[in-house]
Amino acid sequence: MEAITSIKPVLAVSVSLLCALLIIVSGKRPNLREGWTFLAGIIKFGIVASMIPVVLRGQEIVYNLIDILPGVGIAFRVDALGLLFALVSSSLWIVTSAYSIGYMRSLNEHSQTRYFCFFALALSATIGVAFAANLLTLYLFYEMLSLATYPLVAHHQDLEARRSGRKYLLYIVGTSIGLVLPAMVIAYNMTGTLEFSKQGLFTGTEPKALMVVLLLMLVLGFAKAAIMPFHSWLPAAMVAPTPVSALLHAVAVVKVGVFSVLRVITGVFGTDLLLSLNLGIIICYIAAFTVIVASLIALSQDELKRRLAFSTISQLSYIVLGIALLSSTGMIGSMVHIAMHAFGKITLFFCAGAIFVATGKKNISEMVGIGKRMPVTMIAFFIGSLSVIGLPPCGGFISKWYLLLGTLEAHHVVMLIVLLVSTLLNAAYLLPIVYRAFFCKKEESLFDNKIEEAPRWCVAPLVVTAAGSIFLFFYPQPFFRLAGIAVQSILGG
Repeated sequence: MEAITSIKPVLAVSVSLLCALLIIVSGKRPNLREGWTFLAGIIKFGIVASMIPVVLRGQEIVYNLIDILPGVGIAFRVDALGLLFALVSSSLWIVTSAYSIGYMRSLNEHSQTRYFCFFALALSATIGVAFAANLLTLYLFYEMLSLATYPLVAHHQDLEARRSGRKYLLYIVGTSIGLVLPAMVIAYNMTGTLEFSKQGLFTGTEPKALMVVLLLMLVLGFAKAAIMPFHSWLPAAMVAPTPVSALLHAVAVVKVGVFSVLRVITGVFGTDLLLSLNLGIIICYIAAFTVIVASLIALSQDELKRRLAFSTISQLSYIVLGIALLSSTGMIGSMVHIAMHAFGKITLFFCAGAIFVATGKKNISEMVGIGKRMPVTMIAFFIGSLSVIGLPPCGGFISKWYLLLGTLEAHHVVMLIVLLVSTLLNAAYLLPIVYRAFFCKKEESLFDNKIEEAPRWCVAPLVVTAAGSIFLFFYPQPFFRLAGIAVQSILGG
C-alpha cells in the first residue's frame, strides 16, 4: 500500500496540546477559554477530515517522529481504521465542548479551567492512539490518556471521587504495566519490531501456548476496553461530571481500549495466525460472556448513569467479538459499531446530564413522568436507545446487522444467539425508562406538565447527536467505506 509522508498526524495530535496551554493562560476569562476549546476542536476535526480523500484512495499517511529503540520509535500512520476512530472522537469533542459549557456553568462547577485543560490533553492522547504506527507509540499515548483522565474522573475531589479515581488508575494503569508492557517486551525480544502489520509480528512457528498467553495479556491488559473481569473501573468512573462520562467513558477512553484490542488482533497477531491456531474463538467467548453478564447487571441498576455504564461494557464487547470472528463482515460490523455506538451512547449520557441539571434526579425510579416535563430530552433518549438496541431508523441497526451476518459467515451460531439475546436485554433495560417517562398514569407521575428543559447549551448537543444517529442510518458513509478499506487491507484482498 502506497504511503505518503506528511506531518498532518502530528499536527492533529498537537492542536489540543497547544489548546491546553491557551486554556490555562485564559483561565480567568471563561468565554475566551472556551473559545480556544472550540477553535482547537474545529481545527483538529478539519485536519483529520482533510486526510479522508487520501485514505479513500487506498493510500496511507506516515510520519516518523523519533527513533527510540532499534526498529521502533514514536511514529504515526493514518490508515482507514485509525481515521475512522479519529473522525468519531474529533467530531464528538466539538459537540461535547458545547455540552460542557451548559453543564458546568449551570451547576457552577469548580475548577472549570482544569477540566477543559485535561479534556484537551485527553483528546490529544486519543488521536495519538488512533494514528499510532506501532505498539510502542500506541502504549505511550494510551498511558498519557490514563493520566490525563484521572483528574476528570476525580473532578469533584470528595471521598467518593478520590476512591473512584484510585480504582480507575489501579485498573487502567495496573493492567497496562502488569500485562501489556511485559507482553510488548516479549514480543520485541522475539521479533525485533513492534510495527503493526497485516501479517502480524510473528512467524507462526512459535509455541501455541505462548501465543495464547501473549494474546490474553494484550487483550485483557488494555483494560479501557472493560472486558470482564477488568471492567469495574467503568461504573466507578461515573462519579465524574456527565460530559466526562459522555465523551471519555462512552467514546474516547473506552473506544481507545477496544481500538487497541483491534490493533492487537489485526496488527500484532494478524488474522492468518489467529485462524491457523484457532485463537479467535477464545476472545469470542470472553467477549460473549461480557456482553450477556453486563446486560443482565444493567437491568438491576436504578442510577441512570450506572445502567448506561454497564450497557457500555456490553456494547464494547460487541466490537471485540466482531473483530475476533475474523470474518470480513463481522470485522466491518465491529469497526462501524465504533461510530454507531458512540453517537447513540453519547446521546444517552447527554440526556442523563440534562435531566440532572434540570431536576437534580439521578435515579430511574425518580424519573416517572419526566417525558412531559422534558419532552425534547426524552425523545432524544428514545432515539439513542433505539441506536444502542440496534433498531431502525438509527445507525446502530446497520452495525448490528453486519455483526449478525459476521457470526453466520464465521459459522458461530452460539455468537449469533448471544447477540440476539443481548439485543433483547438492551431493549429490556432501556425502553421501560422511555415508556414510564411518557405513558405513566397521572397519579404515578412525579412531575407536573410544565415544560422545563435544561439550558439550551445542554439540550442542543443531545439533539445534534440524536439526529446524527438517525442520519447514520441513511448515510453511514464515510465510516462504512473506511471500514471496508480497513478490512480489505487486513485480509489482503
